[in-house]
Formats: sequence, structure tokens, C-alpha cells
Amino acid sequence: MATAAFRPAFAAAEKVTYLFPAPAFLPAFMPFHVATKRGYYTKNNVEVAFQTGRGGADVAKQVGAGNADLGGGLGETSMIVRPNGLPVRAVAQLGSHPLFQLVTRKESNIKSFKDLRGKKLGVIGYQDTGYYALLAVLASADLKRADLEVQAVGPAGVTQLMIAKSLDGIMATPEWAFAIEGAGITLDYHPVEKTFPAMAQAILTSDKLVKERPAAVGGFVKAVMQALRDCMKDPASAAADFVAEVPQHKGKEKVMEQILRRYVDQIYTTEPASALGKFDAKRLKTVQDFYLKNGIIQSAVPVEDLYTNQFI
Repeated sequence: MATAAFRPAFAAAEKVTYLFPAPAFLPAFMPFHVATKRGYYTKNNVEVAFQTGRGGADVAKQVGAGNADLGGGLGETSMIVRPNGLPVRAVAQLGSHPLFQLVTRKESNIKSFKDLRGKKLGVIGYQDTGYYALLAVLASADLKRADLEVQAVGPAGVTQLMIAKSLDGIMATPEWAFAIEGAGITLDYHPVEKTFPAMAQAILTSDKLVKERPAAVGGFVKAVMQALRDCMKDPASAAADFVAEVPQHKGKEKVMEQILRRYVDQIYTTEPASALGKFDAKRLKTVQDFYLKNGIIQSAVPVEDLYTNQFI
């Protein structure tokens, strides 16, 4: 029949799973929820099922094994797992500055990374990329993990134990530092970027998905990047939509806006603005060389295998 040659006017939505590296309600994932609230996934012909993993490195393993289509980590996560045979690459970066920075309680009198010797530090997990960032911080000061106490305390523990004064410092995202300061704890900030060019939150997927389902990857990335630009342009409106989408934060619109403004100022802002979302091969090589030199990874892979900018 002639009608058999006709194709539907709109292709069916691409169904994808996305694995968050920590609880989905965290403000770190605000752009993903804003994209949902504003219908950006639908507009880009993707249908997303969100799930939660156990840290960025674990997410990358699940993505590489085909248990999830996409997931969240850091810009450098692919260099941590790819030498182990997991074909994972980053396809977008949410800003150009590190997601994590070291924050310490002022009373712990930590003036430099070298002062971490003998201290107690917290990370959310040993499979989280914040932990690998901490290893890099220690290496930059000629310290090893055995020179101090590093505890995996979960996403709630990093703030609770700092407030309880059970930890001297943590590898912190902006909202964790905000919460600790809100409880009356005075913090010292030790930006990681001054020591080595650590990277922002990133969207990861597998080589297979890039090759076989580029429309799915591209649609997801485009939706999130549009939401990210919205967050940067109008934090108040974006925060309100985030709260509407994530009921755990009901009544905290102003707090979420304050946290989002920290993200915009500390992480998202990119020069030039046209580079937002893209990866810099030179920066990736510098980070990978540092990780390799200091034994954080055991082998390196070609930089071009770590990322692609084709969806930005």
C-alpha cells in the first residue's frame, strides 16, 4: 500500500536513563530539574528516566557497562575509568571551574594544603570524583592519604559532621559550604583550581551511545545546556522552578536562589560565554598528566577519547 511509505511527522521520543551521582534533590542538579519543569527534554524529543548512583566514578562504571545511558560525574571522570576498559566519555561540562573546593573549619587553622597532615577530612564516598579531587589536592602538597584521616560519610554526613565539629574539612560543593555557614560555622576556602585545573560537573555517556544514538545524547545535552543558561540569566526564576519540581525544598526558594548564585559565580561562568559546555583538550591533558604522575590513575588514554564537543 502507498501509505506504507509514509513516515510519522514526529519521530517517537528517545528514551534515556540518566544516573545522578548523588541524591537527585541536591541543588547541584538544578539545571536538570529546570529542564524538566520547562519542558526542554520534551522539546528536544527525549524522555528521561532519572536514577541515582553512588558517586561519579560508580556512575561512569554503570554507563560504561550499559546499565545507564547517561550519567553525571566531573570533567575528569572519564580519565579515571577509561583505562579500566570502560568506554566512557564526557559530552558536556556545566561551567569551566571545579565543582569541588576544599573547605575547612577556621578553628582547625589550616592555612595551606600542607597543613592537612594529621587532620580529619570528609568525602561523600570513595567512588565519588570528589575523593579523586582530594587525592590530587594531597598529591600537590606531597601528602599521601595515610598522612591524614579521610572518611567516606555520605552526602548528609559531609555537612552534619562539619557542623558537629567532627571533621576539619571536606571537599565541598557550593550548597554544602552554604549549609555549614548557615549553621554558624566559619570556613576557610582553599580553591583547588590554583593547584591544578580540576573541572566542573559533566554529563557522561558511552562511545556506543554517541555512535548509535546521537539524537538521544544531543537532545539531552541541548535540554540541560538551555536550562543551564537559564540558571545563569535569571537565578531567581530558575530557583523557583527547581523548588516547584523538587518538593523537598518547598518554601526555600530564596535559599535555593542564593545557592544557585554561588554556582553561577564560582563554577558556571565561562569566558568566553560561547565556550560554555565545551571541553579544552589542553586542560584535560594537564589534569590527566597530573593524575598519572601522582599515581591517582595507573595509565593514560588518548585525550581525544575522553570527551567530545560535537553536541555543544
